[in-house]
Amino acid sequence: MVQEHILVVDDDPQIRSFLQRYLEKQGCQVTCAADGDAMDAVLTKSSVDLILLDIGLPGRNGFDITRELRVNSNIPIIVLSGRDEIFDRVVGLEFGADDYITKPFEAREVLARIRTVLRRAKPDEKLANGADAPLISFGDWVLNVNERTLTAGGDGAAADLTTTEFDVLHAFVSNPHMVFSRDQLLDKARGRETVVGDRTIDVHVMRLRKKIEPDPAAPTYIKTVHGIGYCFAANVRKTNA
Repeated sequence: MVQEHILVVDDDPQIRSFLQRYLEKQGCQVTCAADGDAMDAVLTKSSVDLILLDIGLPGRNGFDITRELRVNSNIPIIVLSGRDEIFDRVVGLEFGADDYITKPFEAREVLARIRTVLRRAKPDEKLANGADAPLISFGDWVLNVNERTLTAGGDGAAADLTTTEFDVLHAFVSNPHMVFSRDQLLDKARGRETVVGDRTIDVHVMRLRKKIEPDPAAPTYIKTVHGIGYCFAANVRKTNA
């Protein structure tokens, strides 16, 4: 079995040691870094499947690092924070994090979140084998379910979507004109581990609109249904890859 490579970035040596021991017992390969520079050194030498990233790092904080990583990478990121404040949670997600965990945390919760994010980040086995891998088109965009990519139909330019953004968009285009509540979208995109009522789906929708809408201030694809949630208002076309 291939080990998942987890990079733990935290300036607290006790947290790094604790997470490394626990995750290695669960069959993961774990590398630790104390700050952003050490993280950069690891990423230049190794392939990493997921980053556990502390917000309160010395020097470049976790928010800045997440934003920098998202310029050229869609590697899954789970941010860790000692403050359970909605501002931190929203900012982390706005900058491109896939999930958010508050300290202190249970080791089993961290493992469950890691498995959920990694499961979403990988194509379904059937799709990886080339079976039932549709291309879903809307407007000028083409979403490839197999490759988990979104490209512009004209010039083929790719839109950089995080794992959660892709899953939210996939839920929308798989069910066009269907009204979703926020909880339904979170359930489809992030699994049952998500707290019911978590309105951070608004952040992901806002980021999606900025990336796919001709005018994010007047969206034509993802419509808000006041008092309920969201609806994908465009028609879609499904074809085999």
